[in-house]
Amino acid sequence: MKNLRLLPLLAAGSLALSGCTTISNAVDAINPFSSSAPKMTPLQPFTAAVDLKTVWNAGVGKAGDYVFQPAVVGDAVYAAGQDGVIRKFVDGKQVWKIDAGQPLSAGVGANERLLAVGTAKGDVLTFATSDGKPIWRAKVSSEVLSVPAVGDEGVAVRSGDNRIFLFDINDGGRKWLYQRPISSLSIRGAGAPIFADRYVFAGFPGGKLIALALNNGAPVWEGTVSQPKGATEVDRVADIVASPAVDGRQICAVAFQGRIACFDLGQGGAMIWSRDLSSATGLALDGRYLFVTDEKGVVYGLDRLSGSGLWKQDKLKNRRVGAPIVRRGQVIVADGEGIIHFLSREDGSFLARQKTDGSAVKAPLQALGSSSVLVQTSGGTVAAIESQ
Repeated sequence: MKNLRLLPLLAAGSLALSGCTTISNAVDAINPFSSSAPKMTPLQPFTAAVDLKTVWNAGVGKAGDYVFQPAVVGDAVYAAGQDGVIRKFVDGKQVWKIDAGQPLSAGVGANERLLAVGTAKGDVLTFATSDGKPIWRAKVSSEVLSVPAVGDEGVAVRSGDNRIFLFDINDGGRKWLYQRPISSLSIRGAGAPIFADRYVFAGFPGGKLIALALNNGAPVWEGTVSQPKGATEVDRVADIVASPAVDGRQICAVAFQGRIACFDLGQGGAMIWSRDLSSATGLALDGRYLFVTDEKGVVYGLDRLSGSGLWKQDKLKNRRVGAPIVRRGQVIVADGEGIIHFLSREDGSFLARQKTDGSAVKAPLQALGSSSVLVQTSGGTVAAIESQ
């Protein structure tokens, strides 16, 4: 790994060191969106096999140095940018717009009642989805980099120092806090916790996937996705940066400079399979397959039950490709030039591609309706793209 730049982890509201160091998300080896990253592979022409349509698009605030993703609840879309402006759209039409009153660093998480965003000062702000009026605010221990997870059980927030907080959905009171010893060096990432069954799942530095009890935050189960290895601290970074994926009894996660692994929740978290593969962007599951983008932008299709390779698409190498999403038999990824690529679920071949505003797409793509995918670019465009 070359051209590494180490940044101190800033405690919320101060410049005090927390005792650990993070690898900046501007580092080439970890963040391919860096301007000095390897040159993007030029795109090759192909004959489109499906038709694409931009159903609607709208402008929101730019992301700046952060990652913002839209939230989809029914037919409503909520989106925000670093400038603190939050918007609600229904069928592409803006319903309301509010100003959070301060710059934001993460968002949006939402359910039918409430949406949540975070700030670099560790504030968690919530608003009513009906009209955008403030509901409550809470505080975490450092900057909020990942989207808050909003569910009926509460609002789960990951702070930049890798602590997990659960706040009461009604009044914002803190229900519990989970913290664990952290590595001396870790990636500054934006993987959000997720709700599933009676647990909150989150990945951590050192390659650990943890299930926390929803009622009290106690660790119920710990899965080892990857173990640090190597001669130097940098070589030993093996962090789970992206959110895990859950479908039924199976949960899967991937670590940077590590492995991808799947576990059976019905068997006490027993490992089903693992294989060497490095990713800082994430993965997706469907009924038969698992799809993942590695650190070089190569997209893989794997057998979900065994981890065996089915196909790989390497013609997007070094294009700063994000995590995949699966829609209607298509695997969809976005790249650092704001281009959305539709691949065949069965063999990874190109089916179609769609340009947006030319700025990088760092946020995970979202499913919208029965046939559309929702994208938010770093430049502040939110677009719904439908395959026909």
